[in-house]
Amino acid sequence: MILLTPGPTPVLEDVREAMATPSLHHRTPEFELIFKSAREKLINLFNMDDALMLASTGTGAMEATVLSLCKSKALSINAGKFGERFGKIAKAHGVNSVELKYDWNTPALVEDIVKIIKEDKAIDALYIQVCESSGGLRHPVEKIAKEVKKIRANVMIIADGITAVGVENIDTINIDAMITGSQKALMLPPGLSMIGLNKDAITKIESRDIGYYFNLKSELKKQRENTTAYTAATTLIIGLEKVLEKIEAVGYNKFYALTKQRAEATLKALESIGLDIYPISPAIAMSTVYTEHANQIRKILKEKYSVNIAGGQDHLSGKIFRINNMGFVQNYEISWVLNAIELALEELKIREFDGKANRVFLQGMK
Repeated sequence: MILLTPGPTPVLEDVREAMATPSLHHRTPEFELIFKSAREKLINLFNMDDALMLASTGTGAMEATVLSLCKSKALSINAGKFGERFGKIAKAHGVNSVELKYDWNTPALVEDIVKIIKEDKAIDALYIQVCESSGGLRHPVEKIAKEVKKIRANVMIIADGITAVGVENIDTINIDAMITGSQKALMLPPGLSMIGLNKDAITKIESRDIGYYFNLKSELKKQRENTTAYTAATTLIIGLEKVLEKIEAVGYNKFYALTKQRAEATLKALESIGLDIYPISPAIAMSTVYTEHANQIRKILKEKYSVNIAGGQDHLSGKIFRINNMGFVQNYEISWVLNAIELALEELKIREFDGKANRVFLQGMK
């Protein structure tokens, strides 16, 4: 089965082998060396001042940043399930918050956010996705962060980059905290979340003492000593060190360029066979198609062609399908899924198969 869902993504063979080595105790010099190497590579990946690893899914990191980086009032951008989640986390912890909602295919407008920040002086933290993966949408996070900082530099900008970190070169100059998760572009099993931090976020974290397990102050102290406040996700961290070593061997710029080229070629291929791309501003991480036949196409792909791609949630259930572009996806895998989609369209009597999608894709990859 070819797994091309936008998370979890497949784990590479040599990474599986690295994680299958004999277990290490997390409070030993041997593991501390691995932790140190993974942490240094992670800081390079984020291109920020510091980084943290938490034994949790990305939602744990989201919760930690709500607790540690919002003191007065949070503004969250809701254009899908994950933007909605930030608001739910704030509510669960009694954090004063306001939400700005958009359709799932529509990126946040800079002017909307600027207006709210200017009018509501209580807001001291903005929570937004780089890529809102429920619809495959890319928000203009860098532009938003820049304009918000012009108004009030002390407003924390927290970006959920769970399906963006490791996919593209994100400009973090105005971003205070960046979140990611193990099971996306880093192609690891679920269970490890990571947060990149700049100096302003570190100062705010160290000035507070919030939470217990998700206390970022205590984690910062311990992780700078190459250990963790609580039991480390040792196997995942070993895998992380290996994956980041592989990406660094390719080179970040080249890795990002290849991902972008593959994403753009896939979109052109899908459009060439009459399919509609869903979001107004597509993310590089995935290719999202809107079609009333989404469930039928996914069923045919899985049962006949051994391809597993993702569908939609809530009001988009049965209306979209999503193809992963993240990580070390191979061109032959995309070729296979594009041919399979064309064959499914023929079976559904929507269009005859002529191999056009694959031809367009391969042309785009030259």
